[in-house]
Amino acid sequence: MRPWDTIILGAGAAGLFCAAQAGQRGLRVLLIDHTERVAEKVRISGGGRANFTNRDLDPAAPHKHFLGANPHFCRSALARFTPQDIVALLDRYGVPWHEKHKGQLFCDRSARDLIDALLAECDAASAQGGLVERWQPCAVQRVEFQARSASSPDMAGAGSYHVHSDRGVVSAPALVVATGGLSIPKIGASGLGFELARQFGLRLVPTRPGLVPLTFGGDAWAPYAGLAGLALPVLIATGEKKQRTQFHEDLLFTHRGLSGPAVLQISSYWQPGAPLTIDLAPGIDLAAALREAKAAGARRLVARELAQWLPARLAEAFCADDPALQRPLTEAPDKALARLAERLQRWQLTPSGTEGYAKAEVTVGGVDTRDLSSQTLEARQQPGLYFIGEVVDVTGWLGGYNFQWAWASAHACAEALGQAAEARRAGDPLS
Repeated sequence: MRPWDTIILGAGAAGLFCAAQAGQRGLRVLLIDHTERVAEKVRISGGGRANFTNRDLDPAAPHKHFLGANPHFCRSALARFTPQDIVALLDRYGVPWHEKHKGQLFCDRSARDLIDALLAECDAASAQGGLVERWQPCAVQRVEFQARSASSPDMAGAGSYHVHSDRGVVSAPALVVATGGLSIPKIGASGLGFELARQFGLRLVPTRPGLVPLTFGGDAWAPYAGLAGLALPVLIATGEKKQRTQFHEDLLFTHRGLSGPAVLQISSYWQPGAPLTIDLAPGIDLAAALREAKAAGARRLVARELAQWLPARLAEAFCADDPALQRPLTEAPDKALARLAERLQRWQLTPSGTEGYAKAEVTVGGVDTRDLSSQTLEARQQPGLYFIGEVVDVTGWLGGYNFQWAWASAHACAEALGQAAEARRAGDPLS
């Protein structure tokens, strides 16, 4: 068998980049993935153009853009591989990119350019005395750990991991779990990473879909079902007091509920049974605007007058269930207009659920960061076992933050793998 330094499970963003970085540190790396296509989630992300990072990320304050039981856990890794670093890598390969709003960076042509750059980085390992070999598709049946005996002359390593796959059994002193979360199962998402965490005694933060559309069941949604396809900027919030979180983004009505960046963002913070509060006209005082229009003698129907500030279909839907609003603005009662303005700017509704992992962009929760080193991503009680990327309880906002966590956690892990390999070789010339 080839003497591998590291086996990495998962050929997504984190696994592929970690393999490249470790290989370029002179390590012999085997990258295994059960799916046929490499980095499929990267390929479909950002509308096929991969929102690969975000310029607005502040490594010193990760809690601004990341959530988890301990959002500060990712500070060390994010500080050591920044958005500027991934931009520099793409520039080196001549990959054109552009910035959209709020610091979001996308490939100009296709996410395939990003994937090709990552694969080229893996190939570049050979020039540094390393090797990256990829087995794909290759299913993993089980993983075993064999500790070194106390009489072993090499005490720099704790043992070896034996991966039983449909291409045979392979072993290495280090195992990196980069298998992602449960989101988008149709492209191969699985719970393997969480199963391995349990097997080796690591705790798990309960998982749930994140960056996911929200659904509303029953008759309560009937008045809004006809608005499917309508989009508009809103201010959306959930939670109380210190737990309150809000976003100013675009909202999209769907047949089953709400989507769009505003809803995807808030979904990662929303808790079942909690209400959402939505301002459908942020920056506008609708109550005052309606009073002024009425005082000026506006003769149009309330809904048509309201369409100055809101999409006409939305204005009509919110006026349709109140007879007092089915008349010219000058004839509408002041109280009815005040209720309408309040409802539009403090629209409260409680989702019945989400579209689930099938439509979720990420998985919230995962391997408990208390059981991992923030410097190396190595399991505290299981030497040589690392968890990186989405499988960890670190979830970023929409807009490139999750990809940046993938790059940063992979880079931190690869640094640690290189140092561990040096220590093993120093302890055993034959290792």
